[in-house]
Amino acid sequence: MNLPSPTAAFDLTGQTALITGGGTGLGFGMARCLVATGAKVVLVGRRENELAKACAALGAGAFPLAGDITKLATVPALAAAAGQLAGPVTILINNAGVHLKKPAVQTSDAEFAGVLETHVSGAFALTREVGRRMVERKSGCILFTASMTALIGMPAVVAYSAAKSAYLGIVRTLSTEWGPHGVRVNAIAPGWIASEMLDRALSGDPARKARILGRTPLARFGDPDDIGWAAVYLASPAARFVTGVVLPVDGGAADSF
Repeated sequence: MNLPSPTAAFDLTGQTALITGGGTGLGFGMARCLVATGAKVVLVGRRENELAKACAALGAGAFPLAGDITKLATVPALAAAAGQLAGPVTILINNAGVHLKKPAVQTSDAEFAGVLETHVSGAFALTREVGRRMVERKSGCILFTASMTALIGMPAVVAYSAAKSAYLGIVRTLSTEWGPHGVRVNAIAPGWIASEMLDRALSGDPARKARILGRTPLARFGDPDDIGWAAVYLASPAARFVTGVVLPVDGGAADSF
């Protein structure tokens, strides 16, 4: 068998990716890397201004699509609109989410349910709709943005941890259910990634920053592109025999606890 070139193995030309929460942070980092390898991207989010800015930065291969995946009744139309904008969705990245840092005894039922609504219910509804089309075409790749909180115990994030841990079960179930139809399902578990959110969290707290870096064997924060290139790999022909996995991209942090 002839070995494909490294360029071809990671080429996403002709692919269309739908990325929720794609206007900022990790979603934008993934979009940037996918566009660089030839894919078109449809960025979904609630803030139209952020989507417009992101698409302007990404160029002609990026399309904004305003939507809220927590409004479950609108999800089928959202999935259909993405296909109309940029062609059949061949890559789905479930990245939209909300974070709640609060002690468990202070976390209300409404707060707990709200975190799960976005991460789990919304992501599953969209995955079901996009996945239905992938199963019919006998091809597709689905990614979930999990978290190191799904792999290790961390305090004050019970709702977030529960939501991200749910992804692991979804990934394993769908990879076995849809694998025979040519659809691969995987997850990425980011560690501490440099962002405005992280900057705010660590502002004025050098001791916490030192603790985090001390628990990260590579001794630095990640970059959104580190997550982006992992997404490229999992979506590319190079990973054609990879499904049902959760890939930590955390500088070794999860293994150091």
